[in-house]
Amino acid sequence: MDKTTKEPVQKDWFEDGLMQRLPVDIKDSFTKEQINALKVAFGARKWGKHPVDLRGTINIWTWRYYFVFLLGRNRRSLSRRERQINLMVKTALTFTFILFSTLLGLLILYLVKSAAGIDLFPGFSLGIWGWFKGTFL
Repeated sequence: MDKTTKEPVQKDWFEDGLMQRLPVDIKDSFTKEQINALKVAFGARKWGKHPVDLRGTINIWTWRYYFVFLLGRNRRSLSRRERQINLMVKTALTFTFILFSTLLGLLILYLVKSAAGIDLFPGFSLGIWGWFKGTFL
């Protein structure tokens, strides 16, 4: 806990890892500014830990391939193009969901109407009730 703000102090994974690898006489000589400069130089990120972090290598004949699978919350801000694509995908998914829900609702209403024997247009049928009755009932 930090005594001035009463909030828990977050551990810095980059600094901890760096200090573990350095000899004692050298690691005590770094200032906070130097450690921060090293973080920037080595591309350290404050979100460096991921909930799912799978890394490995696969040997196929004489070649070795590596794979990395990271999964976690996206903390980056989206670019304007990414926001536009995100909005288009959300719109398409919403439209598809509403269309599917409407068609399913109409199908259920049609089957209930047909099961009740209600004939809106005498002598005309879509054939859905006959197929449904023959297949499921």
